[in-house]
Amino acid sequence: MRVLVLSAYHADSHRCWLDGLMMHLPSIEWTVLTLPARYFSWRIRGNSLTWAMQQSALLSEPYDVVLATSMTDLSALRGLVPALSRIPTVVYFHENQFSYPKNIQQRDDVEPQILNLYTALAADKVLFNSEYNRNTLLSGVDTLLGRLPDFSPRAEVGARLADSAVLPVGLDITPCVERSAGERLSVLWNHRWEYDKGPDRLLALIKECDKQALPLDFYIAGQQFRNCPKEFKQLEGLILASDCLALRQWGYVSDALDYSAMLARCDVVLSTAIHDFQGLSILQAVAMGCVPLVPDRLCYPEWFGAAYRYHGDDNPALEAIACGAVLQRLLLQKQRGQLPLVDVSALSWQVLAPQYLKVFEGLLN
Repeated sequence: MRVLVLSAYHADSHRCWLDGLMMHLPSIEWTVLTLPARYFSWRIRGNSLTWAMQQSALLSEPYDVVLATSMTDLSALRGLVPALSRIPTVVYFHENQFSYPKNIQQRDDVEPQILNLYTALAADKVLFNSEYNRNTLLSGVDTLLGRLPDFSPRAEVGARLADSAVLPVGLDITPCVERSAGERLSVLWNHRWEYDKGPDRLLALIKECDKQALPLDFYIAGQQFRNCPKEFKQLEGLILASDCLALRQWGYVSDALDYSAMLARCDVVLSTAIHDFQGLSILQAVAMGCVPLVPDRLCYPEWFGAAYRYHGDDNPALEAIACGAVLQRLLLQKQRGQLPLVDVSALSWQVLAPQYLKVFEGLLN
């Protein structure tokens, strides 16, 4: 089987997904076109023009299946390269443009949402990495179409997208390093240093932990960018000045082996996000033996039971108190040598890769 992959905004999570697919489906002959994850507005609107003009010969080869990410301007690309319109196509949604936080300037306008919609409608099969992702897109599309002044195909679009499915990004499952008893709890926060990952909520939580004098070792990792939220400078200073908290890692860990070693040292992996469609960095850490501690919203109820989620009605102050209470419980379990291992084997590539293959093969029948 020959599969053409079109990843128009090839962010780290997209790269992880594609690397896993190619590794675990070696019988497929893969051809890959990617564009770097920068210049968001130009990238999502211009990828069809770039590829149609510069990669026409490669795009016109006889593939069995096209696998495109949701950032790909698929409807325009199929028009510009007619050979693509004759090949069965799967679109994979790592994210959708209908549920980003409002303060992210580059995604305030409706055009990225329309691109998501047209790309989904141009596909033969639509896949999402979580039910949360699927539901927010379907709800967002219906709301958008409901605002249009006339000739809105609201029912028809809903019917076309009804057979979309959920197929998460897979995990590499390895034997976990058991966490031994100890007096201090190691807490990892491993997200992009951006507003949608809740640095204000992380700051509120660290203040709460300092107030309660919890003996915690913090590992603040994740990718950093030119414009860093102001909360990071504050929380670094707060941890360094604390009598009970300690800062064991500050900044991005680029080496894969070093990152894996850090995951093996940490007891808990924490999310304060206000935007996550699968929470891949959390799941990867849990696969390495970390206990998840996540908000009771977004995609997280799909993956983890109530014991690993904290409440707060989306209120940062209440969430900090609730999260701090769970950390107290986990600290006691750590001191007794009773930290739990959470099973995420159902999300392993060994389980999920055959399901991807089944989708591809189903389009050929």
